[in-house]
Amino acid sequence: MTVDLNSLQNVQLVREGHLAIVTVNRPAKLNALDGQTIAELDAVFAALDGDASCGAIVLTGAGEKAFIAGADISVLAKQGVLDGSDNARAGQQLTLRIENNKKPVLAAINGFALGGGLEMALACDVRFAAKTAKLGLPEVSLGILPGYGGTQRLARLCGTGTALQLILTGDPVTADEAMRVGLVNGVFEPGELLAQVKAIALKMVSRGPQALALAKQAVRRGVHLSMQDGLALEADLFGAISSTAEMKEGMAAFLEKRKPSWLRA
Repeated sequence: MTVDLNSLQNVQLVREGHLAIVTVNRPAKLNALDGQTIAELDAVFAALDGDASCGAIVLTGAGEKAFIAGADISVLAKQGVLDGSDNARAGQQLTLRIENNKKPVLAAINGFALGGGLEMALACDVRFAAKTAKLGLPEVSLGILPGYGGTQRLARLCGTGTALQLILTGDPVTADEAMRVGLVNGVFEPGELLAQVKAIALKMVSRGPQALALAKQAVRRGVHLSMQDGLALEADLFGAISSTAEMKEGMAAFLEKRKPSWLRA
């Protein structure tokens, strides 16, 4: 599906300096994911990945009720084996696009993050929730299983036991419980959530852009490697950043007791 970024229907992209705010904008449907929404999100994240002026991305949902309440059940109810696999792969492609983005991606979970919605949040680098948010993977209650990476990312993030409890019961958890099990990094009052997440994102934007990208790569790739191979990857990336103008500027700024001037468009 070809997507024109100037004519987005279900997603809003707002730029605030070097910060990009991506909002799923289907509040009447609790921001549920359908094919159009997935395609628009994929196009937006692809564009931001290659945009040198973008320093960090915040993903959130429109309205007060939902971050992303899941996949569109009216669509899933009609799928068979082949289109079921295709639907899962389209969602997985989007989560990989988010996860592998060179920019830090922060989820501001303002309400329900269920099913595919939680899977989008799991693909983000860090997650913050409103106190009123509910998070879960309820797919088994519909006779299906998570298909956008939830079975893989939740276990890696929170451990197999926690992942299996959430997936096999299908029960949602509160924001506070999500923080207790390591599913989210912080919990804020609903009216403060977006401002707090933006502040954290801007702190990341103030750091070296190439350093951010390589540090993210080291963690994302290294978690799937042995310790020895992960350390080798880290050393290679440390060597790569050591040859850059960014490293020279960062070191010079520290020694000269000034703020660094990073190269961003």
